[in-house]
Amino acid sequence: MTKLEHPILIGVVGAAQGIRGEVRVKPFTEDPMAIAEYGALYTADGRRFEILDHRFAKTVVVVRFRGINDRNAAEALKGLELFIDRSSLDDEELEEGEYFHADLEGLEAWDAEGRFWGTISGVLDFGGGDLLELRDEGRKPVVIPFTLAAVPNVDLEAGRILVDPLAAGLIDTGNDDEGDGDGDGGEAGK
Repeated sequence: MTKLEHPILIGVVGAAQGIRGEVRVKPFTEDPMAIAEYGALYTADGRRFEILDHRFAKTVVVVRFRGINDRNAAEALKGLELFIDRSSLDDEELEEGEYFHADLEGLEAWDAEGRFWGTISGVLDFGGGDLLELRDEGRKPVVIPFTLAAVPNVDLEAGRILVDPLAAGLIDTGNDDEGDGDGDGGEAGK
């Protein structure tokens, strides 16, 4: 059993596939087939899984692990989260301004005036671009866009990001109700 120092979730085992021990894995890698390029995969409790064979099938990767030889053994893996260590990721593949989500989580968010906005607790992507979730004790979590305007600087070594509170939507400008046409902010036709 191996305990990873900085585990990165790269997939979750789904249903068994066929009768020979294959499983469907939902990959969290940019290239679904890359799940086999990291070597051994580990579970949260330290179990090690070696991929013997894999193939792409619609939205999942069908995987055969060493030692999983029948449907019963494959079904026992359903729901298992698969991890690699952060050290397995190659930083040289990143372009300027690109970051691994795992490297952003835990960074503190500060603005140019020295105001603390929270710590990045997650990186979310619902299809319209990455969002950073900021949490601070005693406050509700907030979500900001991970754009150059909202986050002009990321300093991994210092453990912080610089945020522009206006561009990030952290400051209420009071312009949400503009355009009712009567100029007094009240109901029309009084």
